[in-house]
Amino acid sequence: MEARADVLLTALPRALDGTGPALLPLPDGPGRAGVLAALRPEEPLERDDVALVVPTSGSTGAPKGALLTASALLHSAHATLDRLGGPGQWLLAMPVTHVAGLQVLVRSLVGGAPPEVLDLTSGFTADAFVAATARLDASARRYTALVPTQLRRLLDAGVDLSAYDAVLVGGAALAFAAPANVVRTYGMSETCGGCVYDGLPLEGVDVVIEKGGRISIGGPVVFAGYRLRPDLTTAALVDGRHLTQDLGTWTEDGRLDVVGRIDDVIVSGGVNVPTALVEAVLSEHALVRAVAVVGVADEQWGERVVAVVAGRSGVPPLELADLRAFCAERLEVAAIPGLLVTVDTLPMLASGKPDRSAVRSLVAAHLAR
Repeated sequence: MEARADVLLTALPRALDGTGPALLPLPDGPGRAGVLAALRPEEPLERDDVALVVPTSGSTGAPKGALLTASALLHSAHATLDRLGGPGQWLLAMPVTHVAGLQVLVRSLVGGAPPEVLDLTSGFTADAFVAATARLDASARRYTALVPTQLRRLLDAGVDLSAYDAVLVGGAALAFAAPANVVRTYGMSETCGGCVYDGLPLEGVDVVIEKGGRISIGGPVVFAGYRLRPDLTTAALVDGRHLTQDLGTWTEDGRLDVVGRIDDVIVSGGVNVPTALVEAVLSEHALVRAVAVVGVADEQWGERVVAVVAGRSGVPPLELADLRAFCAERLEVAAIPGLLVTVDTLPMLASGKPDRSAVRSLVAAHLAR
């Protein structure tokens, strides 16, 4: 169906109570045909308790459709509102083709307050966000959800976010200081969006670090499988738990720390180097505005760590020697970047994560010069 907030808000109540059909929000543009071909909405659903089929491809890959039941979506919404302090009015600032945007609609229905919808037709701007914020009910609790790129843009523009009781930010680790009301979330389409807030699982969510560091998530928010892909479902849904592609550890105070992805580990000199760890360190450098880390083949080390950096405007460009000296105090030798590629803008996915495929292409082009 058309991925518009007003259209979805009208159809969602019936999808959630089972009196209406499940909904498949379709993206505009070239990705639409691929989603239709992969998810085949003309064919019957595998289950009759599914309320939403959310297109997802993770960081890369062909479209998949996460089957989300009404009970999973509603549990997630109730648990989120309980964690944040109760119902309130939401500002929808993300596309409703993604689970984060869809969950703003579900939470709004559960909380009984219609969301204020930010017009993203011409892109996300700080001025439009400020104007939309001013239209929220000042007597109610106020919430919004953003990706890190949006938050950074607002902070760079000097936007005051103190009007919000909570600003949920997911999609990638924050590489900059954020206001106290920012809540860092972790989750994915397969868990109805964010299910771990500031490192602590929502009510009913069970997080386990499996052997090798892989994160496994159980509980009532877990998806029911992938649309028409029993092979993918078998790999990702094990004994009712979602076996993610993410690696994590527990901090000393019992919070989940996501350190990277299984496919984002560089093996350099026989040492496993999580790209997320290197990115977190590099993001602390005063000249770094955004960074992505990838590996390239190296005859001596197996793989070499490459930092792709978008620098800050108005400051001298970052030099590799400076970057390596900065990392030497914080990382083991194998994790220190051996190559620096500077760019004006880092390629990003709509989720707010670096587009690693595009980043690798940039590195390949740099090496081919």
